[in-house]
Amino acid sequence: MNKKSIKENWIYYALPLAGFLFVFWYVRAAACDMPYSDYIRQIISYLPDVWNPEKFFVADILTRIPVNFPVRAFNVEVLGFSVLFDLMLGAAGLGLAGVFLGGYSRRRKLHTGWFLWLMLLFFSLNKWEMLTNGTGWVHFLAFACFYYHYIVFDRMESGEGKKGDHIRMMALPFFITLCVAGPYCAVYTGTLLLAFGFCGARKRILTKKWDKRYGQYAVCTLIPLFLYMWSSSFAVTEHAGAYDGPVQPVLLEQPMLFVKFFIKSFAGMAVGQEAFEELVNKGLIPYACVYGLGLLVMMAYAVGLWLNFRYELYKETILPLMLIMAGGMNHVLILMSRWIFLRDSYGMSSRYALQFQVGILGILLTAGLLWDRLKGKWIRIAAAAWCVIMLAGNFYTTEREIRIAHNRKEWGMTVEEMARDYNSYDDDELKTWFQYKDPERIRRALKILEDNHLNVFRN
Repeated sequence: MNKKSIKENWIYYALPLAGFLFVFWYVRAAACDMPYSDYIRQIISYLPDVWNPEKFFVADILTRIPVNFPVRAFNVEVLGFSVLFDLMLGAAGLGLAGVFLGGYSRRRKLHTGWFLWLMLLFFSLNKWEMLTNGTGWVHFLAFACFYYHYIVFDRMESGEGKKGDHIRMMALPFFITLCVAGPYCAVYTGTLLLAFGFCGARKRILTKKWDKRYGQYAVCTLIPLFLYMWSSSFAVTEHAGAYDGPVQPVLLEQPMLFVKFFIKSFAGMAVGQEAFEELVNKGLIPYACVYGLGLLVMMAYAVGLWLNFRYELYKETILPLMLIMAGGMNHVLILMSRWIFLRDSYGMSSRYALQFQVGILGILLTAGLLWDRLKGKWIRIAAAAWCVIMLAGNFYTTEREIRIAHNRKEWGMTVEEMARDYNSYDDDELKTWFQYKDPERIRRALKILEDNHLNVFRN
């Protein structure tokens, strides 16, 4: 890339870098180098002998996300098991995804104003729970890989493919699904298959013959999915506090649970759950607004789909349509897998923002790429108003997280102090502060760290 090109397109590189630095700062401001919650299970399962092949070559290896193993081994052997290292990897994964989206936006000549809007929402702290829990670092890498694969397919479909893209299309699913994606591979695979089917059928109509490449891509996408499903069949899952009975009694007792859950999951992308509850507690808005926000986001999904077909944007770029479909499938998947907690607000949790924001990005890209072609001032006004509402809600969510970052840091420091003298605390205190259901397993995990001089017990 020459100097002139860099000068003209610097914003597409600068904003992802700025977003990464912002998230990096937030993680350092809100988190401590102390394992808790999901780390308890990981410590017991894999430490201290991180190179033990018996812990790697197991039937459900793919559900454990294989890329975790070498990274965990490096963390333990070289860094003495640093939670901050995992947190930094999560921030880096989010930044990498931002770089991929920046490259796509530059190639599509997305107006810098729309790209700024896109990045502000992309690096929103509505994902705070994932960002401050180091065990989820690999999920940020997974979504970066998803975006990359979608973008490779997009440029091939638009006639801008690069040398080796055909091989990438066939090889990427094996790496992403088998090594990185974990349970997120379901929507990733479904999105690709829908895209292959749609593009293949469209080309069949135009040329009167099938393009075999789509079949090859589909096969290479399905094989790793089936391998993952086979491995997953050996896994033993735990859902603390979840309902394990049939669905019929729930439908009879709480007939609106599924509807409320679904709508609120969309509302969570307009404003974070904790931020929304804070506004309600301050008396600034009634709680019923959550349904209005949810329906507003759902309506945007429908309008985004309609615009893609009305203006045939998919002929120029398929990515926005893929992202909208992926976002919608993520909402359905979370409803199907998380209704068992019997809380209609569960889908608003920040832990799902990384999945749900995929669809929001698709809607924003659709509006931004079509802005100059949109006919009628009312649709422009509606689109701008929706974007302002989304930005305002995410701004408030982010501002709140910045405001309480020191509280999260203080909490982490308290947990760190407790860990150094964990035998002095009773079961309830350990369960409350370490956010894990089994106090004996908490003590066992901390004993492993103590005996091997890891984390807070490093010499």
